[in-house]
Amino acid sequence: MFKTFIIGLVLGILAAAGALYAFPVVDQQREPSIVKVAANGGNVETLHVNIPADRIVVRAPGQETTVPARLEWPADNKLQSIGVEFYKIRNERDDVIGVAARTAAAGETTNDWLLHLPARGSQLVSVQTAPLAGGVRRGDLRAGSREFAKRRGSVALRWLPDESAEQSSPSGRIELLTNYIGTADESQ
Repeated sequence: MFKTFIIGLVLGILAAAGALYAFPVVDQQREPSIVKVAANGGNVETLHVNIPADRIVVRAPGQETTVPARLEWPADNKLQSIGVEFYKIRNERDDVIGVAARTAAAGETTNDWLLHLPARGSQLVSVQTAPLAGGVRRGDLRAGSREFAKRRGSVALRWLPDESAEQSSPSGRIELLTNYIGTADESQ
């Protein structure tokens, strides 16, 4: 009787494992990264956000319209000068590969971007608010998780307006050119 129970238990586990292998409950597709090697030995990756299509949440100080339209911002005076935006992030093939959050406070010299790329990790980037020549804003990788945990690097961010769109609302693309270099700790 005991042997029959053990054999039935083992066969049941094997049958369940085989069924889950043949018919996966969750079939997550990981979009392959489009990473190029830079001249300095680092990695370069271009990401972008299409505006307005990739906006998820937008709340800016002094702006009466929000996305979504019924978004209620807390009435706390400390939060009135804070802007928050959430976006979908796309790769060079225009496939959605993650999400980004941007926070900005009135009077600050940097904006913080949090980029989350599932199956790869997250990264916190601080970007200068004042644009350089050509409208490019420079930023630095401040912290990261998983793939980005032992990396240092920089980000160049620029706005590419859609010249063909009507000018009643901003339309275009936010382009993020990331450049990562491994640290000395990585070889250990």
